[in-house]
Amino acid sequence: MELPVIDLAPYLETSTKLRSESDCTNLDPEMKSLCEEVSRTLRETGALLVKDPRCSAEDNDKFLDMMEKYFEKPEEFKRLQGRPHLHYQVGVTPEGVEVPRSLVDEEMQEKLRAMPKEFQPATPTGPDRKWRYMWRVGPRPPNTRFKELNSEPVIPEGFPEWKATMDSWGYKMISAIEAVAEMAAIGFGLQKDAFTSLMKQGPHLLAPTGSDLRRHGQEGTVFAGYHYDLNFLTIHGRSRFPGLNIWLRNGQKMGVKVPVGCLLIQTGKQIEWLTAGDCIAGMHEVVVNSRTTDAIKVAIKQNRSLWRVSSTLFAHIASDAVLKPLGHFADSPHGGIYPPICAGEFVEKELAVINLKGRKGEP
Repeated sequence: MELPVIDLAPYLETSTKLRSESDCTNLDPEMKSLCEEVSRTLRETGALLVKDPRCSAEDNDKFLDMMEKYFEKPEEFKRLQGRPHLHYQVGVTPEGVEVPRSLVDEEMQEKLRAMPKEFQPATPTGPDRKWRYMWRVGPRPPNTRFKELNSEPVIPEGFPEWKATMDSWGYKMISAIEAVAEMAAIGFGLQKDAFTSLMKQGPHLLAPTGSDLRRHGQEGTVFAGYHYDLNFLTIHGRSRFPGLNIWLRNGQKMGVKVPVGCLLIQTGKQIEWLTAGDCIAGMHEVVVNSRTTDAIKVAIKQNRSLWRVSSTLFAHIASDAVLKPLGHFADSPHGGIYPPICAGEFVEKELAVINLKGRKGEP
C-alpha cells in the first residue's frame, strides 16, 4: 500500500473564502471530497503525504544542511545546549535519554507479542540512539500554568543563521499542518477551525533528530523504538536516509517513502483525544534497514554527512486548552475513555512515562 499524496494548493486557494464559523455546506463538492480523503486517510493509516507550494525541497535541504553541521559537532559542545530541568523541551536531548514507550508500557508489550511476527516492531534494548533538538516555533502565551513547556529557545554558538533557518522552516511546516488540520476538521464533519482554534499559541516544537550512522549504521539498529507521538499532529520533511516504519490501523506494518518535495503528516495522541478515538495516534519506529545501508554507501562515495537528520515538527494543542472530544465526537460511546484534561497536564504525564520529565540532575 502507498500513502496518497494530497496537493494542498487547491485548498489553500479556496480556504480564504471560507468563514471559520462556516459549516462548510457550501463547499465545492470536489473540495469537500478532498477534505474527506484527508480525514479518512488519517483515520485509516495515521499518516498522510502532502505537497505544500509554500514548503520547497530547497527549504528542506537548507535546514538539513545546518542540522547535519550541528550534529557533527563534538558531544561536549552539544551538551551545552541541554536543558534537563525543562524536561528537554528546549535545546538538545542527548542520545540515550529518551526511552521508547514500547520498553516501559506493559500493556503495549502484550499487544506487540500478540502481533503476527511479520508486523512486529524491532525490539529496542535501551533508550533511543538518537539526539534531538527542540526549538519552539510561534508566539508563547503571555500567561500559562505550564511555563516549563513554553520556555525561551536555546541558540548554539557559532550558528548565526540558526534562528532564521529554524523559524523559517518551522513556520512553513506549521502552515502546512494548519491547512491539513482545517481539511481534516471539515472531513470529520466539524467546523473548519475546530482544531486550529485550539492550536493558537500552542508549544509547537521543531524537533529534528540526529542519528550517527557512522557509529550506529548496522542493519537492525533502533534509532526510535516503537511509539506514538503525544502531540496533535507531527510533520516531517524528507530525510536523506530511509528507516521509518509506520503501522496502519489494521495492524499492518509499512515502510514509508517520502517523495522529494513532499511532507509526511502523522497523527498524535491529542487528535485521538479530540475525536474520541475515531482517529488514533499512529504507531511508528525508525530502524536501520537495507535501504538505509544502501544510502550510507552512496553518502560515503559522495563524501556527504553520515548523520541521519529528520526535520520533525510537533504541533500541539495550547497548553492551557482542554482536551476533550469535539462536536459530534462528544456523543461517541468511547467518549468516556477520553475525559477532559488540560493539554499541558496531559503532556507532562506523557513525558514522565518516556523519561523526559523529572531527570533534573542529568547533564
